[in-house]
Amino acid sequence: MKRRPTVVFTLLTLWFLLVLLACNLTESPEPPTLVPRATSTPPPTIGYATLAPNEYPAQATQISPNIARSDTTLLSILNQVEPDSLFQHVDALFGMRTRHVNSSTLSATEGIGAAASYIINQFNDIRAQSLQNSFSVQTQEFEIDWADQTSTGKNIIGVLQGTEVGRGVIVIGAHYDSISVDFNNGNSYAPGADDNATGVAALIEMARIMSQRRHRATIIFVAFSAEEIQRKGSIAFVNDYIRARNIPVNAMINMDIIGSQTGSDGSINNRQIRMYSADSNDSKSRQLAREIHLIGSRLAPDMEIDMQPAVDRAGRYSDHMSFSDMGYPSVRFVEALEEPGREHTDRDTIDDVQATYLVSATKTILACLTALADGPSAPENIQLRDNGNGLRTLVWQPVDGATSYVVALRPPGALTYSDMFESTETNVTWKGFVAASYGSLAIASKDANGLIGPFSFEFAITS
Repeated sequence: MKRRPTVVFTLLTLWFLLVLLACNLTESPEPPTLVPRATSTPPPTIGYATLAPNEYPAQATQISPNIARSDTTLLSILNQVEPDSLFQHVDALFGMRTRHVNSSTLSATEGIGAAASYIINQFNDIRAQSLQNSFSVQTQEFEIDWADQTSTGKNIIGVLQGTEVGRGVIVIGAHYDSISVDFNNGNSYAPGADDNATGVAALIEMARIMSQRRHRATIIFVAFSAEEIQRKGSIAFVNDYIRARNIPVNAMINMDIIGSQTGSDGSINNRQIRMYSADSNDSKSRQLAREIHLIGSRLAPDMEIDMQPAVDRAGRYSDHMSFSDMGYPSVRFVEALEEPGREHTDRDTIDDVQATYLVSATKTILACLTALADGPSAPENIQLRDNGNGLRTLVWQPVDGATSYVVALRPPGALTYSDMFESTETNVTWKGFVAASYGSLAIASKDANGLIGPFSFEFAITS
C-alpha cells in the first residue's frame, strides 16, 4: 500500500497558511531565510537582515521529512529488483535442510557447506556480468569451536570499488547460517527461510543490481557465517578483515529477518520495517540510523522505516553489533512484527515469506544504500555564526555536483529529525537556530536528479 504523495509548499505559501490557521497553531520559529552570495564560497562574515515573509527567495523550500520524492534514475534502479530472483535464493537456502555451523561441509545439497557454495557461485556469476569486471569475490576463513566441535567458518565477500577518492566504504551484510532450538545440534532441521535466507536473498539481489554501474563509495557485500553462535563470523570479519586492513567504514547495514509481514497473533504489517542502532542517542550508529530514516522517507515511499531506540530487540543480537562495538556506525533492519514461535524452529519455512513484503523491504534498503553510495558527498566546514538580534547564519562549504542542500534539524533528546528544509545556497540566516528548539543539525547534498547523499556528522547547537 503506497502513501499518497504530499505537496511541497514554498515558504511563501506556508506563510499564508500560517496566517490563516494561526488560531489553531502553537508558536514556532519563523522559517529560515536564505542569504544571497556573490561567489561560490561562503563570505567571511554575514550580517544580512532577515527578509520579510513575502520576500523569501523562490528557491527556499521548507519540507516535511515524510514527503516522498524519488527521481527517475533511482526508480529505474529499484524496479530492477526481481521477485522471482529473491524467491529463488530463499528457496535454495531453505531447501538445504540446515545451515548450522556444525552441519555438513561436504554435501552439495545440504548443510553449511552447500550454502556457502551457493552464495559463492551467485557472487561469481555477478562478477562475470558486472560492469568492467568491477565486482571482485573473495572468502575469509576463521576458526569455529562450538559444541565440542572444531570447524572452519567462511565469510563470503563481494567488493565494488568506488570511484571517488576519500569517499570511504559501505558494508552491507546478512548471515547465512541457521540454527534450531537445540543450539548445539548440527543435524537438527533448521530451514531458516526467514532467518535469514531472506536477508541473504536481498544481499545477492542488491549486489547484482549495484554491480551494473560504478559508485562514488566502495561497497562491500558480505554473507556472514556463524551469526547464530555469538556473531563469530562478523566479529572475525571486523577484527581480521576491516581493522587489519584499516578499511574506512562509513556505514554498515545489516539485514536479518526481512521477509514476513505477519505476527504470531495473525496480525499483518506490510508497510513498516524496523531499524535498530547502538546507544547512546548521539552515537555514530544512532546518527547513521537517523540519516537512513530520513533518506528512506524521501526516497523509498512504499515502506516506512520504524526507527527503534535500542541496539536490538530485547535479549537478541545480530551482526551489526560486531561493528558498533568497535566504533563503526551500523544499523540492523528486521521485519515489523515478531514471530517468536517460528524463529530457530522447524516452522521457519518458505510459506511464511511473503513476496510483496520481501520486495518492498529490499527496495527500501536498496534506496538507502544507493543514496549513501551514489549521492554527492556531505558538506564540510559547517559553522553557525551569530549576527546579533537573535539571528544566526549557518554556513558550509559547497560540494561538487550538488544542486541543493538538505538541512535536517533535531530537537534536544529527540530520536529522529523533526524538521528539514532545502536550500540552493550554502548559507542560511534564521532566528530558529537556537538550542532550545534544536539541539543539533546535519546537512546533506542533493544532485540534479534529486538523489540525497550521506549526511554530515551532526553539528551541535550549543546556545
